[in-house]
Amino acid sequence: MKLTTRLIDIEHRGVLLHSADAREISVRGGDRVEVKNRVTGESISAFVDTTASLIDPGVIGVYRPTQVQIDVLEAAEVEVRAADRPTTLDYIKKKMDGGRLTKDETYAIIKDVVADVLSPSELTAYIISTYINPLDMDEVEYLTRAMVDTGERLHFPSYPIVDKHSIGGVPGNKITLLIVPIVAAAGLKIPKTSSRAITGAGGTADLMEVLAPVEFSAAEVQQMTERVGAVIVWGGATNIAPADDRFITIEYPFKIDARGQMLASVMAKKFAVGANVVAIDIPVGEHTKVPTIEEGRKLAREFIELGERLGMRVECALTYGESLVGHTIGPRLEVREALSVLEGANEPNSLIQKSLSIAGIILEMSGKAAPGEGYRVAGEILESGRAYEKMRQIIEVQGGDPDVKAADILPGQFSYVVKAPGNGYVIELNNRALISIARAAGAPQDAGAGIFIHAKKGTQVEAGEPIFTVYADRQWRLQKALEEGRRLMPIVVEGMLLDRLPGRHWGGGGSYGE
Repeated sequence: MKLTTRLIDIEHRGVLLHSADAREISVRGGDRVEVKNRVTGESISAFVDTTASLIDPGVIGVYRPTQVQIDVLEAAEVEVRAADRPTTLDYIKKKMDGGRLTKDETYAIIKDVVADVLSPSELTAYIISTYINPLDMDEVEYLTRAMVDTGERLHFPSYPIVDKHSIGGVPGNKITLLIVPIVAAAGLKIPKTSSRAITGAGGTADLMEVLAPVEFSAAEVQQMTERVGAVIVWGGATNIAPADDRFITIEYPFKIDARGQMLASVMAKKFAVGANVVAIDIPVGEHTKVPTIEEGRKLAREFIELGERLGMRVECALTYGESLVGHTIGPRLEVREALSVLEGANEPNSLIQKSLSIAGIILEMSGKAAPGEGYRVAGEILESGRAYEKMRQIIEVQGGDPDVKAADILPGQFSYVVKAPGNGYVIELNNRALISIARAAGAPQDAGAGIFIHAKKGTQVEAGEPIFTVYADRQWRLQKALEEGRRLMPIVVEGMLLDRLPGRHWGGGGSYGE
């Protein structure tokens, strides 16, 4: 069928057909059509939306991404016909039924993911299938290699190239902002590509974006790393393991991080940047992704095995995950806290100790410190100011202001202080609940949103003392966060919850704008 194009300036893949035209070529919403540019002869497969009123019969609405792909002009004539469904849907159905994917099937799926052949619902089906029917180690290796081979790679002339990753699950885990400059100040190269938040209130890329741009090409990442020894960038902009960013888009609203997908996601990005020395942080605790030491050791063995299959040396650190790292959750709050440590602050201890421990592992693995001396060497680099100076270089090379200070970074203008209802000890902090509250406040999209914890687990408090403060950039978001807090009750003081409903304000006090 010959149709006339109408360009639609909407960031949505596919085309829009009048219902009568769709019936004529025997397709309906969700099917695919082949659209051929009659001038260039180029054709693409596109998803179909239908309408009875937005366009006339004989006209095809072409959304912006599709228009870019096929390079057609307004009112151009194109040929449209029904297109076959991709064979990869059969492979996804196989996994949904509990089957095991082969190397070729995995590569075919990932190629279709990267080429945007699969619709959002089809990609969701794949993600959920691997969540319900976990990948075995062969499938994880196939997936890792496919993710690397369908994107760009970095190639450095000298080694070692080091990297680190935290699997997440514990709030406020801002350690990358300390580890990367410490390691780079020791003379190592660490091209850190990071994710935005999936299940948390701020991924490393969300945090770094407070200080500098994070979207760069793979070539730019390599050039900047060669220049100053390190970067902290968003992996989704680099075309390094590009399938991973598509996965994150689907995983984010569900707050899921399937084990096999997580292994492949982490290791694909390390492999693609040329890293051969990698440290993995695995927080362990009741409200984390890994609830027990035994589960942590199992996951560590899987990371190490996958590293061996890829020719990478991997060591894992099982870290305490029962409480947040430092006192802050949310992009600006976390960056402010991390910068203060680089500037010379001697607390919070949890942030400093965890950062030095993992930086020390990397220094020992790479030969920059003798066995057992990594923590001390990392501490000397931090205390000397060399890590702070290196961080200033990283910020500058990425286009940020190297003179920014911790005091310059302010949280959201709306706040509410939650206070202790009586004397006692904080005996529980629920990580997942705290993350949910911070996300309800707007984090990570609203950089000023988040939580400052005044009294962590084990702290003695008196009636009326602040337990934590919720910050938001928008007042309605703050109210939503408070409602979420009343529902989840994230803090327990001496066995008593911080609120009683109905009958009084949550936490015994507080007001907007405090």
